[in-house]
Amino acid sequence: MDLLTIIVAILFVSLILNLLLKRINVSPIVGYIFTGMIFALFLDIIKIDQNNMAHIAEFGIVFLMFTIGLEFSMTHLKQMKKEVFVYGFLQVTLSSLIFTYIAHIGFNLDMKTSIIIGSALALSSTAIVLKTLNENGDIHRSYGRNSVGILIFQDLAVIPILLMITILADTTVSLETIIWNTLYSAVIVGIILFVLGKYILELFLAYVIDTKIGELFIMSIILIVLSSALLAYTFGFSYSLGAFIAGMLIAETKYKYQIEADLIPFRDILLGVFFISVGMQVNFTTVTENFLTIVALTTVILIIKVAIIFGILKFFTDAKKSLETALALAQVGEFSFAVFALASARNLLENDLNQIMLSVIILSLLFTSLVIRHVRGFVKFFDKKSLEIEDEPIMKNAGIKDHIIVCGYSILGKKIVKKLKDCGINYVAIEHDRKHVKEGKEKGDTVIFGNAASKTMLNSLFIKDAIAVIIAMENDDNIRLISQTIKNIDPNISITVKISHESQIEEFEDLQIDSFVHEHDLVARRLIEKATRCIIKEKVLK
Repeated sequence: MDLLTIIVAILFVSLILNLLLKRINVSPIVGYIFTGMIFALFLDIIKIDQNNMAHIAEFGIVFLMFTIGLEFSMTHLKQMKKEVFVYGFLQVTLSSLIFTYIAHIGFNLDMKTSIIIGSALALSSTAIVLKTLNENGDIHRSYGRNSVGILIFQDLAVIPILLMITILADTTVSLETIIWNTLYSAVIVGIILFVLGKYILELFLAYVIDTKIGELFIMSIILIVLSSALLAYTFGFSYSLGAFIAGMLIAETKYKYQIEADLIPFRDILLGVFFISVGMQVNFTTVTENFLTIVALTTVILIIKVAIIFGILKFFTDAKKSLETALALAQVGEFSFAVFALASARNLLENDLNQIMLSVIILSLLFTSLVIRHVRGFVKFFDKKSLEIEDEPIMKNAGIKDHIIVCGYSILGKKIVKKLKDCGINYVAIEHDRKHVKEGKEKGDTVIFGNAASKTMLNSLFIKDAIAVIIAMENDDNIRLISQTIKNIDPNISITVKISHESQIEEFEDLQIDSFVHEHDLVARRLIEKATRCIIKEKVLK
């Protein structure tokens, strides 16, 4: 079977599976894993090279770590310091210690293997939990805030966990030498990336953007991500570490939002490949022989994680919010696949044990996909006295809650922004021309560089919390793209569009635009106002 046929078959099966699973609100991640498992049954027939698949799939984790790095701003961490550094630290530390103890004492595994298993089981699924919380709006509730804070610390913990595996695997030199070499390499990598990020990166991106060739911008970002990953790998670290640092550096530039919007499709596709490759690694013989063990382990792990997280949070908040958070984070996360894959490659994990742990993670992710949307309903069922309380947003929205989003910051956009500022109305403008963005920054206006037709961009500017969107652009195609994207996010968002001729109203009729402002009507009205003011003035003088 040729390569193209294999790719078409994988895409077809993945699409059909995810369409079916979507009906019962199961995450696409589970669909990708099941796709891989289906093809694992036919590996001998179609001769898929799993090593090549694994190499390609690893870049899914690389780009995931890069986009996570983009989210790490000091402002964000300061706003959530309790949730991240208290709840998160306690959850990861206690979970790791308890699972390590159980693996070592209860299952008689050696200490290195126990530490790896304990660390991996402490992690939860950032991809599934965040996506679900965003979709159902629970990210704005207290348990959503707690969940996000703990997930942020878990994401931070992935880097030292991967480094720890590298240290545990090297038995040729002393632990002290390994630690010193690691610190030495980390300092060099950090200095190189910091210098490049602070003094060269933004100038380089500005030069690329000035060419006004969109694909060059995307290519330059991919180059930055992969180069950073390669640099870290050259010094003995994982690809993910370099990508994560690159994301943190770019997070400080004005191109953060556009980069995030452009790269998410690449990241999601590569992550899909990663999860398909995980499914292909499942050995059905081992799974069948240990099926009851896998189910029992999954159940016990879920219960223990719920108990740990509930116990920690009960000291800081009420039982209802503690239980909601615990249920949301009970599963084992996608980064655990990467942890076990690295440990297995370094011969720190036996193949049968690796197969059992992979199956446990898959089963826990399936459980989460089915349950997480009903967490609050489940808790309310057992706590009928609980009242529904609207919680504070996870972020303070950078001063743009109840704001107006202005798409375009050229001549008209600048005038609209000036009027909004004069009226004291919160706003944020999106502009794709770097020169206009620079001009807006110099004037003190809130202008973001990016594509206003990007769903990711609009969501990052809290469009669901906005009063309205004003599209101040001339190009009909751009108006159509932006309007379609907005209505796909939420049909109730109010859109106002400037038009130059009446026929545009009919052209845009299918977009459900709330209001049109005809530029000639405005000019006519303004001219009449000026003319009548002059007439009145003359009469007064007479």
